[in-house]
Parts: sequence; C-alpha cells; structure tokens
Amino acid sequence: MRDTKERLSLFWIFALLNYLYADVVALFAIVGSPNLADAPHLPPWALLGSAVLMEIPIAMIVASRLLPFRANRLANIVAGAILTLVNGFLTFVPPLVGARTPALPEYLFFATIETVCTSVIVWQAWGWSAVEAGVSSERIVGNPESGVPIR
Repeated sequence: MRDTKERLSLFWIFALLNYLYADVVALFAIVGSPNLADAPHLPPWALLGSAVLMEIPIAMIVASRLLPFRANRLANIVAGAILTLVNGFLTFVPPLVGARTPALPEYLFFATIETVCTSVIVWQAWGWSAVEAGVSSERIVGNPESGVPIR
C-alpha cells in the first residue's frame, strides 16, 4: 500500500473495530452477570464523552481520505494522540497507582491493541512528508508527462 491516506484510513477502521468489539465483549459480561443491579450505570455526561470519543475514529476514516495533506497530517496526529492518551490513561494508569479497575482481561487485550494502533497512526502521520503526498496524488491522477501509469 503506497498511499498514506489509504493506510491511515485503514488503521482508523482497524482501531474502530477493536473499540467496538471490546465494548460488545464488555456488554456480554455485564448482561451475563447474575445481578444486573450490580452492573455499572454511567451518568449521561460519561455516555456523551464516550460518544464523542467514538466519533473521532469514525470521522477520521473519512477525513484521512478527503483532507488535503497539511490538514490531514495534523488531524491524524491530534486525533491519534488524543485517543492514545485517553485510552492509555483510562486503561493502564489506574492499576499502576493501585486503583481498582473493573477492566476484564479481554478488555485489556483490546486496549493494548487499540493503543498500539493509534500510536502507529501518530507515528505514520508524523513521518508523512509533503513530497510523498505529492507523489501519491500524482499516481492517483495519472500524470502522463511524469511517466506514472494510471491505476
């Protein structure tokens, strides 16, 4: 895969699917618990925060494909850094400071994959150069004078 826009979009799809499946697995654990009254009940502000956090990778799937180079690079760095920090902080910091965390082992597995994936997104966007962006655009458009074949 030569196009960084395409690669970043695929990483966002991968991250989003991991976020969603981790939530499905957690939901199965809650629904399968013997006493649903003991299940965690999130306040509306926490649900809104979760919705905003989930909207970031959804929007970045499209934004990675459509934004011009500078805005695209910046959006991927910012969005990837936000999700890496939030996910890392909520998943890995509480156990380190001795706080009780309700995280299931399978959720920690998914959170590790998600954190690595969003870190890779930041790394890929950070190293993305304007020269590469220009060449990949030329490949897509198919400039006959450059000798680059049309795909």
